[in-house]
Amino acid sequence: MNKQDIVDRVRDVLGSTRADAERAVEAVVDAVVGAVARGEEVSIAGLGTFRRRERKARTARNPRTGETVQVPATKMPKFTPAKGFKDRVAQGR
Repeated sequence: MNKQDIVDRVRDVLGSTRADAERAVEAVVDAVVGAVARGEEVSIAGLGTFRRRERKARTARNPRTGETVQVPATKMPKFTPAKGFKDRVAQGR
C-alpha cells in the first residue's frame, strides 16, 4: 500500500473527491512530519507514537577497506507501534 492507495481509501470513506482526500492525507502527513521535526511527540491512538531520536556521534569501520570513519551525531525519526497495532499484525489480519 502506498500514499495513493491511502488517498483512495480516504476518498471512499468520506465520499469526497480525490483532490479533497489527497489534501486531507497531505495535511496529516505534514502535521506529523512537522511536529516530529520540531522535537514534538505525535501519538495516534491505535497506530502508535512518532518521535525524534537523537543518535550520538560514533566511530564506525568501513567493511571494505577497514578504515575507521567518524559518523556525526544526527536526529532520526522513530516510530513505536501501539499494542493493538502489534497484536493485529501478529494475528495476520
